[in-house]
Order: sequence, then C-alpha cells, then structure tokens
Amino acid sequence: MARRLLVPLTLFALALPAPAAADSERLSNERTLTRWAHTNLLGPIRAQPSHHARTVARLRWNTEDGLPEVYIVLRSKIDRRERKWLQIRIPGRPNGRKGWVREDQLSSLKTVRTHLTVDRGKLKATLRKRGKVIWSSRIGVGAPGTPTPGGRFWIRERLRGDGAVYGPWAFGTSAYSSLSDWPGGGVIGIHGTNQPGLIPGRPSHGCIRVPNWKITKLARLMPVGTPLRIK
Repeated sequence: MARRLLVPLTLFALALPAPAAADSERLSNERTLTRWAHTNLLGPIRAQPSHHARTVARLRWNTEDGLPEVYIVLRSKIDRRERKWLQIRIPGRPNGRKGWVREDQLSSLKTVRTHLTVDRGKLKATLRKRGKVIWSSRIGVGAPGTPTPGGRFWIRERLRGDGAVYGPWAFGTSAYSSLSDWPGGGVIGIHGTNQPGLIPGRPSHGCIRVPNWKITKLARLMPVGTPLRIK
C-alpha cells in the first residue's frame, strides 16, 4: 500500500491567497446608520469614481453661514489603481445631486444614528434614533407658492436662533428653496417661531417652523449630519 502524504493544514492556510478587499461598500443607510465628513482638501466632485470623469461640483470649506460644510458619505469604491473613492451627497442647487471624491479629500468619517422625517401632508416632524421615535412635533411648512422641497437631505448646521422670528434654535439643511434670491441663498431651515398660532399650517417661504419648546428639545437630541427625509 502506498504511503499517504500527510501535510499539516496550516501549510494549506499559508498557501491560500489573502481575501481581496471589497471594491464597493455601503457606508450609510440614512436611517439607523449615517456617516458624514467635513472637507479636508478642496477639489472637484466627479460624476464617477475616476479622475477622468466629468466634474459635477466642487468641495467647499464652509456653509453659507460660515460653518464647516457637511457631506453625507453614501458608499466607498476602490478603483483599478487601488485608490479609494467616496460617494457623497452634494449640497446646493439643484437638490438631490450625488458625486464622487477621493478619500483624502474628506476628513475622518463621523457617525450618527438619528433620522428626521418631515411629513408635509400630515404637518408633522419625527426624529428617530436607531429606528425608535425619540421626538415628534406639529410643524409649519411652505405655502403653496413657496413649497418646502421634498427629497433626501441632511442637517448641516445647528445655530442659536434670534429669539424672535427664528425662535431659540435653528438648523440649516441641505435643501434649497425655489427662492434663490432669499437671504443666505435660499437654504431651507428648521427653526422656532414667534407665531406659534400658525402651527400646524403652511405659512412659510419653505422653511420648517417648530414650536419653541419643541425646537429646544430637538436641539438636544439631533446632531449635525442627521439625514432628513421630506415627503
């Protein structure tokens, strides 16, 4: 009988090639897990994860209010040269744009577990954390001639309000209204009010109005980078 050749299993393990890195990975589901970043290096935002793709926008340091700009990071992709690209949502007109940047163009990624929904039909906003409702409020939205835009957006700024028209707190979003000549470029805000009797209703130029005591609580619960769905 021929002798059987016994080879330790560890030798087979050493001979196996290392598993290849995933060339594409989802980084945010924009409900229970969202990753975001600031700008690290200014540069173009591309239509595809390639230096040869057309430029669709450019990264910027700051928002219209002078705070560090915030970009939601949707997924990553490694190209043929082993360079890592990140797909981001782009703030600005037109609403809803996406694009790709090199990984080194953004800061280290930060994580949030919150998600805000604004229902224009029911005139209600709801904040969830890890899928659980932690805050809700009746709201005011845009009038028929200046509607609050629908879509997927996010929270870019958390600001002290003026104590009057904007109440005690305000949030700047990535949504832009149809009024491009509005102060600040027409950014849709979520803020308090000095006219609580108009809530719930449709009294605004597109911004989302919240009772002052509710916006004060929201300011404690909702971090920058929180995804926002307006439906």
